[in-house]
This record gives sequence, structure tokens and C-alpha cells, in this order.
Amino acid sequence: MDISTWLSALGTAMASNTVSVILTAVFCYIVARILLKIVFRTLDAMPIEMTLVKFAKNVIRIVVYVVVVLIILDRIGFQTSSLVALISVLSAAFALAAQNALSNLFGGILLLINKPFLVGDYISAGGVEGTVLEIGLLNTQINTYDNKRISIPNGTISAETITNLSTEGCRRIEIKVTASYDAPIELTKKALLDAVDATDGILTVPEAPAAPFARVSSYGESSIEYVVRVWTNNATYWPVYFDLMENIKVYFDKNGVEMTYNHLNVHMMEK
Repeated sequence: MDISTWLSALGTAMASNTVSVILTAVFCYIVARILLKIVFRTLDAMPIEMTLVKFAKNVIRIVVYVVVVLIILDRIGFQTSSLVALISVLSAAFALAAQNALSNLFGGILLLINKPFLVGDYISAGGVEGTVLEIGLLNTQINTYDNKRISIPNGTISAETITNLSTEGCRRIEIKVTASYDAPIELTKKALLDAVDATDGILTVPEAPAAPFARVSSYGESSIEYVVRVWTNNATYWPVYFDLMENIKVYFDKNGVEMTYNHLNVHMMEK
């Protein structure tokens, strides 16, 4: 059937069924509006992220109105089977051409449903560590500690391990240092705990899960390794970390504890 014949048949059908087509269109439109209003109210009442709600509303609206159009075309007498087949082919072609985008889209939907992190959380994901600024359907915006804004595809994030450092009220700081074998263990531990006491922002029990900790962690070829573990609030993690690092050196010096480092001793002998 060529285009002129198809248009002629369509015009004849529309002329003979004009009233019926109009009534069908009005009825479908009213039903669609009522159905959309019910569905949208249900979505608004559900504990779902607003970004996902907006996306779901747009998809549902498109699907409903496509169905309405197909019903009206069928009422007119147009063979909708070919149109449905065309839509199916175009949908398949679009899916193949946009595989990465669809992967990010479904990744974003999973993130918004599962909520492994929220806006404002400090996370490590996709090889990036920083504060979450925005969770979109395709990308997540993260601001790093050095004030760089990085956009990570949601498909990458959802496929990797996500570490959320903000879910608990406090966070543990762990620092490893080395000291000479000549320094007594108890003296070194005292210097480390003195450094802890001199550092503001360190939490103790019951605010923290455990008290400050300083012990030997390993014995090296030319030094003893010690580990210091303390707890602090998420908001003060980095200031406390750097203050403690500086205080360790200060109190090592005060207690006469040598902090070892790689060096070469040369002994000159006279003949």
C-alpha cells in the first residue's frame, strides 16, 4: 500500500468514525490523567529519592500516553501492529547504541534505591575519595579533600566496593611509626600516649568504641614499628590526624626516643 492509498483510507475511516474517535480520545485522556495522578501520589508518599521519583514519573507518563495514542489509532482503523513493531525495533537499536548510558542509568537507580550513601557523606568509591555533592541518574558528583569536583559514572560506582566513612558518628585514626631498638618499649609507648593526650579532638570511652591504643606492631631489621589508634569525629578527622602526627615527633624528642630513618653510617679507621 503506497502512502496516497494509506492516507485516503485513513481519511475515510476518520470521517465515518469521528464522533466515536473523539469520545474514545476524551475517555482515554481522562482515564490516563486519573491513573497518573494516583500513581504519582503513591510515588510521592514512598520513601524514595526525589531524583528517582522524577525519573519514574517521566517514564510512566510516556508509557501511558503512548498506550493512549495506540488505542486511538486502533479506534481510527490504523493497523497498530506495524507501529508497535517499529517502536520495538527502535527501542532495541537505542538500547544497543546506548549500552554505557543504560548501564549508568540502572546503576543510578540501584544507588538511589539501596542508598549506600547520601549527599554529604564522605565516601571512597570508583577510585575516588571525597564528599558526595549530588547523586544523579547517570553520574555522582564528588568533591575531593583537595577541592576537586569529580563526576563518576554510576555504573562504575555500583559495580565496585563502596566505603562510606560517614555512617557512624566517629572514625578511627591509625598511625604507624618506627623507633630505635635502643629505646625501651614502655618509654616509647609513653611518648606516644603523651602525644595522644596533647592532641585536641581525640575521643575516649564511652564516646569512642575504644580507648586510645599504642603498642608494638612489628620488629624490623633496624627498628621497632609501633601503631597508634585513636578515635575522633568525622568532621575533625584530618585536623586531628595531622596534629597527632606532629605531636608524636615532639614527644619522641621530649622523651629521648629516636625515630629511625634510612641512613648510612661510615666509620673511618686510621692505619
